Amino acid sequence: MRRRTSTKNHIEVELFPFLSILACTIGTLILLIIVLTTQALEQQEVTIVAKTENGENRSKSPRYIECRQNGVVLYPSEEFVSQEQLDDPNSALQKLIAQVKANKDKEYLIVALRPNGIDVFERVRNLVEGAGIDIGYEPVDSTWKLTIQEEVPTK
Repeated sequence: MRRRTSTKNHIEVELFPFLSILACTIGTLILLIIVLTTQALEQQEVTIVAKTENGENRSKSPRYIECRQNGVVLYPSEEFVSQEQLDDPNSALQKLIAQVKANKDKEYLIVALRPNGIDVFERVRNLVEGAGIDIGYEPVDSTWKLTIQEEVPTK
């Protein structure tokens, strides 16, 4: 008697489609990383607008100051006042404080605060609060370009 031999069919698995999908996914992720990194390296710009939490303008008009490590910048003229001149009665900062104090029912100060300008901010805040002027502040990253929206339309 002759034995019958059985033959088993071997199924071959082709991995090429899976590898091509994997390569496309990796390529897409690399492209996404490149785009996000490029956007993160670009200089960002921040605009400060004086509004309440409800998006409405306050009844007072804001005046803007930016505190940096070595002094303050007054907006919109972008006049710089060094740290040594902050207490000088003839400095542009003292003149601005006097103007706002004369109109403190209609005006107040907003300070853009850079991370390295905290010491200058403390000095400016003491001067402003000593004059009885309302003050607000907005932390701003050191790499951001600051623009000030001068006039906010009232509703």
